[in-house]
Amino acid sequence: MEPSNHSGHRQDGMGHAMHEGHRETGSKDDAHTGHHAHMAADFRKRFWISLALTLPILVLSPLLQKLVGLSEAIRFPGDLYVLFGLASAVFWHGGWPFLKGLFKELKSRQPGMMTLVAVAITTAYLYSSAVVFGLAGKTFFWELATLVDIMLLGHWIEMKSVLGASKALEELAKLMPSDAHKLMPDGSVKDVPLSELAVDDKVLIKPGEKIPADGVIVEGESSVNEAMLTGESTPVAKKTAGKVIGGSINGEGSLTIEVKGTGEDSFLSQVILLVKQAQESKSKSQDLANTAAMWLTIVALSCGAVTFLVWLVLMSKEFAFAIERSVTVMVIACPHALGLAVPLVVAVSTALAAKNGLLIRNRVSFEAARKLQAIIFDKTGTLTEGRFGVTDTLVLSQDIDEETLRKYAASVDANSEHPIAKAIAASSEKKLPVENFKSIPGKGAEGRVEGKEIKVVGPGYLHEQNIGMTDERVEPLQAQGKTVVFVLVDGKLKGAMALADIVRPEAKQAIDALKALNIRCMMLTGDNKATAKWVSDQVGLDEYFAEVLPQDKAAKVKEVQSRGVLVAMTGDGVNDAPALAQADLGIAIGAGSDVAVETADVILVRSNPLDVVAILKLSRATYRKMVQNLIWATGYNTFAIPLAAGALYAWGVLLSPALGAVLMSASTVIVAINARMLKLK
Repeated sequence: MEPSNHSGHRQDGMGHAMHEGHRETGSKDDAHTGHHAHMAADFRKRFWISLALTLPILVLSPLLQKLVGLSEAIRFPGDLYVLFGLASAVFWHGGWPFLKGLFKELKSRQPGMMTLVAVAITTAYLYSSAVVFGLAGKTFFWELATLVDIMLLGHWIEMKSVLGASKALEELAKLMPSDAHKLMPDGSVKDVPLSELAVDDKVLIKPGEKIPADGVIVEGESSVNEAMLTGESTPVAKKTAGKVIGGSINGEGSLTIEVKGTGEDSFLSQVILLVKQAQESKSKSQDLANTAAMWLTIVALSCGAVTFLVWLVLMSKEFAFAIERSVTVMVIACPHALGLAVPLVVAVSTALAAKNGLLIRNRVSFEAARKLQAIIFDKTGTLTEGRFGVTDTLVLSQDIDEETLRKYAASVDANSEHPIAKAIAASSEKKLPVENFKSIPGKGAEGRVEGKEIKVVGPGYLHEQNIGMTDERVEPLQAQGKTVVFVLVDGKLKGAMALADIVRPEAKQAIDALKALNIRCMMLTGDNKATAKWVSDQVGLDEYFAEVLPQDKAAKVKEVQSRGVLVAMTGDGVNDAPALAQADLGIAIGAGSDVAVETADVILVRSNPLDVVAILKLSRATYRKMVQNLIWATGYNTFAIPLAAGALYAWGVLLSPALGAVLMSASTVIVAINARMLKLK
């Protein structure tokens, strides 16, 4: 059993959440939470045994007997030796984690909380033992026992808090089913454990079942609930050729998938790995807390020694009184809360982010996100959906309505594979039978619908056929960079349809929210200025850069940084890799099942710009929690150390070591509770 070594907070930035020694037991996937469960159970066991031994110690303690008037009734020959034996059991069994921690901290030359507790209980034990065997003075066995009890209780509560924060990984691992319905070569279905699945295997998923591996649908249609993986509550429609993620829940239809990712290559495993790395990663705030904790330990030991000398030499108090004050100072000054202040917030914020589809790869950049002054968005696939859609429909003749115009155009273009034709086909749910369909190379398509000759063509066809286009509404659409096509019925111009890359419905909402946070919003695109201006106007950007080649995006980010502002870059994580790396914070949006985006600091699973707002708000909320905890932990010690030293003794205020331990433990619990209250709004 490894003791709870708080110097570990300074070694790896996660404290109890991940010690190096902990990795030796269990598998990589369960060691993280399994160790904490073992630690919590060990502290619980030591606490209850020590508490049981403490009760007779309290009964046999001369001071307490005197206070309740039972000294004559309970005293018996050799009672001090019995008291010594019981106290020794508490000291060695209950105090062992602290004693072992003392040696580890001294060996690493990083004195911390364990050093303070170990010195305090050892001083009390050795002095009291000497009194039992002949030294003039009074014993501190009951103070020693209650101090150990309270310290063990505080550690037990702390372990439970850390365990609760770390359970996100455990919950993610539980998402996977235990077995899968594998389709065999002879057409039969065999239930096999997940470990036997291989890439390209075909698996049947029945309605309501968990999907056992990442894959591509080869047969069937259904809706899939990916809420536990992406934070998206609405089930996602899936059909043939669609990707599915292991751990998500199939809806109403049966699916057959071809396995594409298992084990460590699966989306879920990558998420778990990213969360672990983020929880273990170094934090600048943690460096501050670690330095403060180390100096507080040195100050506490020094104050303990000075307190002892002042009361013994200058104030001429008895040795026992001076020792009690010194022990109380060391106990109450334990940097327990300070050591936990940042690591627990890190664990909670990382788990909270992962649960909402926000994966943190670089904690330092994530924490610095609270200072961001500008965000640059890539246009295609980030602010827009990366696909053509009809944005405007113009009726150019009084003898036809908009719905009929769309219906005619969609019916004809439903027979074409051209991207623009597909977008027009998707603009109307109603389709009519088409006769004599044929494409007009480079110009469009035509066909007979309801006995009428329908043509869907570009401007070049009108010019070629000398068909006049005088409607003043068309030119502004073309000036916006939109593609405009025309609909002819029986050779006469009846309407026009404008197409552009569809702006995501959440984009404007996200930009408005970022502006409310005083963030300047910009956009990079390879499109022409007209198209860029149209998108910019649609979502309300502050600035945009058009006609930027992919290789020049990083230079544009650097150009904005040269203005002296901290910049985030948000892109798809593939074409935007250099720009993501150049930015102060790189955000890969819509990474989907490809979470291994090496250049991004933060990966957003969904293609939703609002998640950019969420990550910034979480960064700010996380920092606030860290600051609150650090202020509480350091402020508490500033107040508590003089009180423990006896600064108010003249007014009758004197703390016992046990009461000092109560206050110290209360401080730790407050810090833990405050960290757990972190929310993503």
